[in-house]
Amino acid sequence: MDWLRATAADLGRGIGAGAIDPVALTDAYLDAITAHPLRDRIYARLTRDRALAEATAAAARAKTGHRRGPLDGVPLSWKDLYDTAGVATEAGTALMAGRIPAKDAQVLQNATAAGTVCLGKTHMSEIAFSGLGYNPVTATPPNVNDPDGLPGGSSSGAAASVAFGLAPGAIGSDTGGSIRLPSGWNDLVGFKPAHGFHPLDGVVPLCETFDTVGPLCRSVEDAALINAVLGGSKPADLTGSSLRGSCILILDTIVTADLDPAPAAAFDHAVTRLSAAGARVVHGTVPELVRAYELALPLYGADAYAFWRPYVEAAPEKMYFHILERVRFGGTVLAVDFISAWAELRAIRQTYLAATAGYDAVICPTTAILPPKLKRVAEDADYYRAINLRTLRNTRFANLMGLTSISLPTGTPSCGIMLQSAPGTEGRLLRLAAAAEAALA
Repeated sequence: MDWLRATAADLGRGIGAGAIDPVALTDAYLDAITAHPLRDRIYARLTRDRALAEATAAAARAKTGHRRGPLDGVPLSWKDLYDTAGVATEAGTALMAGRIPAKDAQVLQNATAAGTVCLGKTHMSEIAFSGLGYNPVTATPPNVNDPDGLPGGSSSGAAASVAFGLAPGAIGSDTGGSIRLPSGWNDLVGFKPAHGFHPLDGVVPLCETFDTVGPLCRSVEDAALINAVLGGSKPADLTGSSLRGSCILILDTIVTADLDPAPAAAFDHAVTRLSAAGARVVHGTVPELVRAYELALPLYGADAYAFWRPYVEAAPEKMYFHILERVRFGGTVLAVDFISAWAELRAIRQTYLAATAGYDAVICPTTAILPPKLKRVAEDADYYRAINLRTLRNTRFANLMGLTSISLPTGTPSCGIMLQSAPGTEGRLLRLAAAAEAALA
């Protein structure tokens, strides 16, 4: 087994069978990270001592038959907005440089209790407020398919850590697509449970009413296992997953419009494969989504500025100007408009859930475009603004509607597809995704 390319589940099985020593496994990943020429663009910092101590404890449990679960001894990377006790957590911004929390985020506590090994903290878009993954303040991680292209954000380093073989799985966050988007552009599986599924204690927020926690990884099985350790729960049972008898809706409102040729062709091919595997695929619209998108800017902006205002206004010169512009907009939103927008969005959510209740999932391309070139994004301010919104267009509909969502690779580089379903159906969606993954293999 090539440890640096294996799934987290396979590594866990190897540990359980006595074929893999967790210390040797962790050493292999730490060595690979240290030797990698792009390591400083992927990892903000390693937690070497912690990782080796956790791996040593996992090895002892494995020898005595007291493993804590299927991922006991498996290393993971963590986006740099998850608090790590005694280790800097800076959220990709100079505004938090040198910030050292006293305790781990709750989801990291849960994952540690399940025996996983913390490799270190990965770079991200500044304060998680961009879908492109471009961060001139700290670092811009690479894209596995295009050395000149952007990785997608905001969990950019998380995606790169897995795609470049520097972690078997990564923990990201998703507010408007920040797990699924970089997963799509780096040919990974990215899973976003519904908002509120995992605790946000100790997670540096972007928008507390939309932020979610989830994994970026190599398989749906990994997504199920990592999702379970984050919540201290039992993983979804994927045994016998099948598309036969399922009904999947292609949403023709917004998310299938104006697609670039490669994502459009990859999507059509994927739908054909799912249909051949037994899924019934139909088309439909939810016109109310158009209004939901119009509500996004004030809702996201005001929520973000409510937390970040004291940091931003104390040192605005430390921020990348595009992120500063986006977050400061929130200060112009009136409280009455924010409250009424949320009331309207909740009503649209109910309309959407009623319109899609007869389907097992809604399907769409993960993104409408291929990764933009870093150079143009860095040099053209108008292009940055336009391409960032277009990048996030497809992913954020699941956040606006409060859904659970998963991105799967299609076999076409940087072209993913997403399946989404109602909140509370995470296990069912993972089963459907496992069957879709098999059909697309």
